[in-house]
Amino acid sequence: MTRRMLPACARPQVRAGFGEARRSRFAAKAGMLKKFVELAAMLPVLLAIPAVVCAQNTHLLIVVGLTTDAEHDAVFKKWGTSLAAVASEKLGVAKENITLLTDQQATKAEIVKALAALASKAGADDTIAIVLFGYGTFANNVAKFNLPGPDMTPQEFEPLLARLRSKRIVFVNTASASGPFVAALSGPGRIVVAATRTGGELYATLFGGPFVEAFSTEAADTDHDGKVSILEAFDYAKKTVTASYEREGLLPTEHAILDDNGDREGSLDPGRQGKDGQSAAVVNLGSMRTEALPSDEKRRALYLERQALERRIESLKLLKSGMDPEKYAAELEKLATDLALKSRQIREAEGKGRRLDWLL
Repeated sequence: MTRRMLPACARPQVRAGFGEARRSRFAAKAGMLKKFVELAAMLPVLLAIPAVVCAQNTHLLIVVGLTTDAEHDAVFKKWGTSLAAVASEKLGVAKENITLLTDQQATKAEIVKALAALASKAGADDTIAIVLFGYGTFANNVAKFNLPGPDMTPQEFEPLLARLRSKRIVFVNTASASGPFVAALSGPGRIVVAATRTGGELYATLFGGPFVEAFSTEAADTDHDGKVSILEAFDYAKKTVTASYEREGLLPTEHAILDDNGDREGSLDPGRQGKDGQSAAVVNLGSMRTEALPSDEKRRALYLERQALERRIESLKLLKSGMDPEKYAAELEKLATDLALKSRQIREAEGKGRRLDWLL
């Protein structure tokens, strides 16, 4: 690397009679500057090392259930594998946090095993998403998700979800006859989505395809924050399904619902200010704009601290409906202030980093 010399007029001049103490301090500063330059010279090498932020606190369980024909089997598997790929490649979810169960692995025993693992692995502030693709049935007032071997009812899922420590559980059943899962699994800290509003909507559903697609398309990101929330994915899928039926001149045989206030009643039209939708508007699986962590250890720590504050704000918003309004407002104000201060620390640290780059 060739260093450009400053012109003589711009070089620091040492006056005659410069004191010994001042000369000593000048030498010390020169030595420090030399070290900074050496460190700065290493930055391009360090920055060449990928440092991608993975959504380590997001866990995803995908189950592709039993089907009765090869055509639907291929479609449902495509949806399941696509969601796993989008989560790891575009949303930053760590691969070890994604479990995909298909074919003979998609059994009740394996689902119980996977949820037991999440109960011990996932923390209270983690996001856990369970997404089902396939067929569902409804008979004798009992809804079931079809699997190789014994099928599973929502009542069998309930105790498994109850063991999870997470305050952010997303359960999405994209199968037919999935409506009864909402009433059975509704509860605090849960977002429950079903592709049908009742168990009587028995035809194969379209909802799963556009729901998966939503997480990789900017068209679904209506607030343009780089993250597709569960509410945005729901809205995108619902609109796409409606357009598909209209295009074919058919009456819709599926009507998706979402519940996130724990009242066991799903809404056809949830919203940010609606009875349902406030929590779903906050929770997402990850960002489409995956942020790279700085290589510098101190700046990396600041970024991680900021992410922790953002997660705490998200968790607080999810608990809003059950909190005293004054307590909620006070805690939100404190966290927002802490977040602003942390962001300022990051800007200051990055400003110093840019000054080092100028020395190169």
